[in-house]
Amino acid sequence: MISLIIMDADGVLINGDKFSDALHRDYDVDLAKEKEFFTTKFQECLVGQADLKEAIGPYLASFGWKGTADELLEYWFKTEHGINEDLMGYIRKLRASGVPVVLATNQEKYRTQYMLEHMGFDGAFDKIYSSAHVGLKKPDTAFYTHIVDDMHASKGQTLLWEDDQRNIDGALASGIKAESYTDYSSFVTTMRDKYQLAI
Repeated sequence: MISLIIMDADGVLINGDKFSDALHRDYDVDLAKEKEFFTTKFQECLVGQADLKEAIGPYLASFGWKGTADELLEYWFKTEHGINEDLMGYIRKLRASGVPVVLATNQEKYRTQYMLEHMGFDGAFDKIYSSAHVGLKKPDTAFYTHIVDDMHASKGQTLLWEDDQRNIDGALASGIKAESYTDYSSFVTTMRDKYQLAI
């Protein structure tokens, strides 16, 4: 029996263009320069230890970006604004049937806010766990344990849907169940046949 569903955002609920790929395509930014930022300073932003607008400032010139940090973030968030409407509809039905559904995502604070205000995530879940607010990020087992404890759930009855194998491995290591999300049809089939959750 599953008593708590945890959903991932990017690659599962969100399927827009990847920002780094779009920036390279639209503005011919060197992917190596992007990688330098995303593998260093950005990681601090993800756990609330740095402010993205301040952290990305020194990189704007190397990115070849002529505008402000605010304008870059607006481009970024709109680029990745693609919502899996079928999945969101399924989640609404799940919650209506009495199964709590939460969102667990590695995000810095500004994109977290964008998701709430512009992507319709505010009120769409029983709770939203953003790494920037929790201070932990996937695949840290403590991140999943925090969610289960905060929701007063049982690890053995908690199921994560995720597209990143590293995060799936972290979830399994924490003691919760986890499935790899590939497409909506397979998701529905697995929920029905493996977990007896037919909506």
